[in-house]
Amino acid sequence: MIVIRSKTFFCTEEKRIETKLIRKDIDMISALAAGAKSGNREDHEKLVNHFRPRILKMMFCRTNSIMDAEDLTQEIFMQMSKNIAGLKDPGKFSSWLFSIAVNKVKDFQRKKRLRSFIMLTDSNPEPCEEVSDSQNVLEQVIKKEFWQQFQQLSQNLSKWEKEIFLLRFTDHMDIKQIAEILNKNESTVKTHLYRAIKKFKSSARLRTLLKGGLS
Repeated sequence: MIVIRSKTFFCTEEKRIETKLIRKDIDMISALAAGAKSGNREDHEKLVNHFRPRILKMMFCRTNSIMDAEDLTQEIFMQMSKNIAGLKDPGKFSSWLFSIAVNKVKDFQRKKRLRSFIMLTDSNPEPCEEVSDSQNVLEQVIKKEFWQQFQQLSQNLSKWEKEIFLLRFTDHMDIKQIAEILNKNESTVKTHLYRAIKKFKSSARLRTLLKGGLS
C-alpha cells in the first residue's frame, strides 16, 4: 500500500531533523568544553578551530579592521584559555565565549573613542564584510552600500538595539542565545530587536538592498 505523506508531515520531519542536528552540535561542543575545562589540550584546540571563524567575523563587523579583528580574536581565545577551568556549565560554553567577545570589543571601542578624543581624530569605518577574497564583485558593492546605510541608520539606535540587531542578523544568534550572552531576559531582547527592526524598516533603500540578496 502506498502511503501519501502530507506537506505538514514533511515540514514537521524536516524540523525534527534540524533540531536533532542542532542538539548533536550542542552536545559535541559541551563535551569538548568539558574536556578543555579538565585540561585536555586536543579538545581545547578543537574548540578554538570550531569558533574562530565566527569570532573573527564578529570582531571584524564591529571594528571594520581585519588587523584589529585578528588581535581581538587572539585576546578572546587567550582569555578563554585562562578562564575555562572556572566555567561552571560546559553546556553553556557558546554563550560564555560570546559574552567574552562582546565585552572585549566593547572595551576596545571605549578605548578607541578615548584615543580618538585625545588625538582629535575622526574614525572613517569601512563597511562590514565577510573576511574572504573570493566574493563576487557585485556582492561586494551591494554589501558595501548596505553597510554604509547601516552605519548611518545605526546612529538612531540605542547601544542595546544595535548590539542585539548585530547578534541576531550578523552573528545569527537566536533570542535565547542573545539573552544569555547579554545577561538579559528574552522579553527585553525581543523588545530591543523589535525597535531596531522598526527603525530599519523606515529606510526604503535598505529594504531594497536586503531584498537584493545580502548574506
